[in-house]
This record gives sequence, C-alpha cells and structure tokens, in this order.
Amino acid sequence: MDNQATYDDVNLILKLYELRRDDRLREARKCFGGLKVKTLAELQAACPPGSEQDASVRMVTSYWEMAASFITSGVLNQELFQQSGGELLFVWTKIQDIVPELRKLFNNPKYLANIESVAKGMIDNMNRANPKAYEAYTARVKN
Repeated sequence: MDNQATYDDVNLILKLYELRRDDRLREARKCFGGLKVKTLAELQAACPPGSEQDASVRMVTSYWEMAASFITSGVLNQELFQQSGGELLFVWTKIQDIVPELRKLFNNPKYLANIESVAKGMIDNMNRANPKAYEAYTARVKN
C-alpha cells in the first residue's frame, strides 16, 4: 500500500512536534495566534519589517512551509500528518487572504505554496465530513 504511514512518518511528526516546543518558536506562535489582520497593509502595520513581530510571523510561516514541503515532496504521509497537524491549517486560515499580496510583493508566485497545498487537502478532508466545517472553523479562527 503506497499511502501506508510508516515509523519514519511517525518519527518525523514527533520531531516536528519537538521543534515546536522551542521557546522562541513558542513565543512566535503565540504572537502569530494573536494577529488579526486582513490586508498586507494591516500586516505591515502590526509587524513592521525588522520588528520582533515580523520575525515571529516569518518564523511561524517558514516552519509550517518546511513541514508542508515534507508532505508535498512525498517524504511525510499526508493522512497521518492531518490527524495531528491542525496548527498548519490554523496558520493558513489566518494568512490566506494576504498570501496573494505577499506573492506580488516578493515577486514569488510560489510563496507559501506548500502550506496552501497541504491546507487545501485538510480543508477538503474536513468538508467531506461536513460541507460547512471549514466555514465554521474559519469563523472561529478569524474572530
């Protein structure tokens, strides 16, 4: 079975969890979780370039982009990841409206593409159980 999770998948997920326990990353995740921005201008006002807040946002998004790249490259079993990787979906939900503007700003159409791809799979999976599940989730995350 090609899609069968392995012990390597489990060990990588445990390593990703261990990395999330790093004090600086915990602080960055706390900062990111409190963000309530809808536009690039609001993000730049809340997290001016070079600020600690900006560093926190970059740390969180780059961490989850890295984790998502393991899935999109086929190194990590997506189904197993989805069972415990809900924070990736939280991150995507917080920033998805701003990503097109960030891609233009950075002149990088692939910026955060791995997070987007994995999040879309998670959203599809969530909505299979209940077609309005992600809509309800989004309302909770953004309010």
